[in-house]
Amino acid sequence: MKVVIYTDGACKGNPGPGGWGALLRAGEHEKELFGGEAHTTNNRMELTAVIRALESLKRASTVDLFTDSQYVKNGIESWIHGWRRNGWKTADKKDVKNADLWRELLALSARHDVTWHWVKGHADDPGNERADALANKGVHATPMEPLPPGAARGA
Repeated sequence: MKVVIYTDGACKGNPGPGGWGALLRAGEHEKELFGGEAHTTNNRMELTAVIRALESLKRASTVDLFTDSQYVKNGIESWIHGWRRNGWKTADKKDVKNADLWRELLALSARHDVTWHWVKGHADDPGNERADALANKGVHATPMEPLPPGAARGA
């Protein structure tokens, strides 16, 4: 089965409340996914969007995956090999950020034949615009945690 996926993440403050969205197309069928977290980062939401999209596939598929995140595309296509070789450490021996999600994405992407595509965000690509709208829907559908005294929400 050939599937086209557009993913996006959003964060209101970084860290702050965030959302993720994914648009999946297979032939005439479309599926929209979204969700969010009360306290997260944009990179975590970008990764989560891809993970949730791939895990929603019921069988091994050929996937064209479009993301506006260079972090996701470069991470899965090149950086991850060095991280794994170095025991999930960066070149300067620091822990890889979001290693839990990178491990999950690595396992999921191995089940499918994924071709990764980068698309410029907010550049009128209809699939990317829908994924962005879903990610923002995820932000707004997520209950916010109370802030500590004196703290302000990011814009």
